Amino acid sequence: MDPAATEAPTAMTDLPKSSGPQSRVSGASPVSHDASLGSARAPEGALRLKRLTVPSIRGMKKRGERIAMVTAYDATFAQMIDEGGADMLLVGDSLGMVVQGLDSTLPVTVDEMIYHCRAVSRGARRAMVVGDLPFMSWQLSTEQALKNAARFLSEGRAQAVKLEGGVEAADTVRKLVTLGIPVVGHVGLMPQSVHAMGGFRVQGKTEEAADSVLEDAIAIAQAGAFAIVLEGIPSDLAARITASIDIPTIGIGAGVECDGQVLVCYDLLGLTPSLRPKFVKRFAELYAEGKQAVATYCSEVKSGVFPSAEFAFGNVQPSQSSDASSRAVHTPVPDHVPAGYGPTH
Repeated sequence: MDPAATEAPTAMTDLPKSSGPQSRVSGASPVSHDASLGSARAPEGALRLKRLTVPSIRGMKKRGERIAMVTAYDATFAQMIDEGGADMLLVGDSLGMVVQGLDSTLPVTVDEMIYHCRAVSRGARRAMVVGDLPFMSWQLSTEQALKNAARFLSEGRAQAVKLEGGVEAADTVRKLVTLGIPVVGHVGLMPQSVHAMGGFRVQGKTEEAADSVLEDAIAIAQAGAFAIVLEGIPSDLAARITASIDIPTIGIGAGVECDGQVLVCYDLLGLTPSLRPKFVKRFAELYAEGKQAVATYCSEVKSGVFPSAEFAFGNVQPSQSSDASSRAVHTPVPDHVPAGYGPTH
C-alpha cells in the first residue's frame, strides 16, 4: 500500500485555507532550528509542527485536500507565509524578476538560488521548501544535474528541487529520484524557455499542443516526480492532466481543477505595483501600505517628531560616586523586553 494513503494529515486544522499570461513562477509556528544556520531559538512553549514530506504532499491528492504553494525568498517572508498555512514554499528563480529587478529569470545562478534557499529554510517550520533549478543548471549532463540538485538539499537545506521540462527531462528526473532527490516537475508555459516560446504565451491552446503538454506531464509523473506545476495552460487541459496522473498538479494560470495552486508572494501580497498578470489575485496591497508608512516615517524624521522619548534611552544620570569605575548608570531593564536586533535598554 502507498504510504501516502495512510499517512496522517499534517495540516494545521486551526489555520484558514486559501480557497496570454505573464510568467511569475519558475518559483510558523517558530521552533528552535539548526544552530549552524544562525536562526534564533523559538519562543518558550512554541508549538512544534511536523514538517510536510513527499508522502504527505502526495497523500493530500488522495484525500482531496488542496495544496497551497507560495514562493518565498528570505527568512522573514518564509516565516510569515509558513505561519499563514502554506503547504509548500517555492524558492523560485522568479526572484530574478521580483527581487533582483531583472526582466527574466535566465540570469539567475545556482549560487544565488542556494543562498535564498538557505534563508527560506531558516524561516520555514512546517511547509516543504522546494528549490528551483535555474536555467541550464541541469541540462548539460546527468553529472551536472546531480551535483547541482544535491547542493540544493545539502547546502540550501531544501527538501526537494523543481525543474522545467517534459519528455526531454524525464530521464534526468528519473535519475535524481533514484538517487534520493525529490523532484517537482513543471510543464506548460516554461519561463526558462521564454525565447523559444516567443514570450510568455499560453501553451496547449490547440488539440495537438494540448496533447503534447499532456504527454510531457505523464512522462514527468512516470519518471518519479512527486508533484508537477502546470503553468499557463487552458483550464480544461489542466483538468485532463490532473485526472490522468496520480501525483498532485499545482496550477498557476491553469484553472481551479488542479490539486493545488501557486502564486508569487510579491503578487499575492500586492507588492508589484506595475505588474498585474491575469491569473493573479491580489489578497493585499502591501506596496501602497508600505509606501505610505515610509512617507509617514520620512515626514516625522524631517519634522523632528520621531524619535520621541518613547523610542529613546533617556539621559545620562549624574554620578553618585567619585570612583570613575562606578560612574556608568544604566536605565532599569523593563519587565517585558520585545524581541529584536537592537539594544533594549
